[in-house]
Amino acid sequence: MSNARSPREQGFTLIEMLVALAIFSLAALALLRLGGATATNSARLRDQAIAQIVADNLAAEILTDPEPPAFGIQAGEAINAGRRWAWTRRTDRSPEARIQQIAIQVSDPSGGPGRASLIVFRRALP
Repeated sequence: MSNARSPREQGFTLIEMLVALAIFSLAALALLRLGGATATNSARLRDQAIAQIVADNLAAEILTDPEPPAFGIQAGEAINAGRRWAWTRRTDRSPEARIQQIAIQVSDPSGGPGRASLIVFRRALP
């Protein structure tokens, strides 16, 4: 019984190692790009979620106010999560005369990705 190995059984060749390293580097680069895209999307979704919270807060104020808002367009700013948010509220009559349709738009005044819109209905004054 001989323990001598043939030259083919002694390990990987240089070419095999370079091919394996190239494949591994491509996979690592793909994972790095995926991580960057995930971080970007996470920040964008956070901004949109905060904008939606601002819109929900404005809607809650409108719906709990004893007096319905005046018809027309109003604009203002709100501060939430340490940032300023520009909002626009448009109050119109709905097809049902006793109901107001209130459309709320919220955006980042600096032009960032955070945007939200919401439409609520409430009873108009008799």
